[in-house]
Amino acid sequence: MAEEEHTFETADAGTSTTYPLQCSALRKNGFVVIKSRPCKIIDMSTSKTGKHGHAKVHLVATDIFTGKKLEDLSPSTHNMEVPVVKREEYQLLDIDDGFLSLMTMDGETKDDVRAPEGELGDNMQAAFDEGRDINVTIISAMGEEAAISFKDAPKQD
Repeated sequence: MAEEEHTFETADAGTSTTYPLQCSALRKNGFVVIKSRPCKIIDMSTSKTGKHGHAKVHLVATDIFTGKKLEDLSPSTHNMEVPVVKREEYQLLDIDDGFLSLMTMDGETKDDVRAPEGELGDNMQAAFDEGRDINVTIISAMGEEAAISFKDAPKQD
């Protein structure tokens, strides 16, 4: 019998990027997956259908990474996927070629987050150019990450 060769391309803990939640348990300002995109719910309404139909929930949400508006209609008794969303704060070390160079709280560096575009990116670049110490908030969900805000780091004594 030939030796079996095992190959392991990934080394994660096997945690899921989403979890199921009954549609009626979703709330405004919560998160939901619509069209395979992690979204923040901005509006939701429930409509009762005819005599034997299920109540339907109409969700209006924005993609947390692109800001694009998405809508979905689902029976209130059905499960929908909810993304596992993490927010972490990092210290900004450098902005180089459209990427942020960040330092974690344990001193590790992280160089794979794109610099935000538009007004947020311009304001962050201006604050960095002024020589201010900046903490950047990174949101991550379903294998994607993005810088969503920044603030001046607390002063060290």
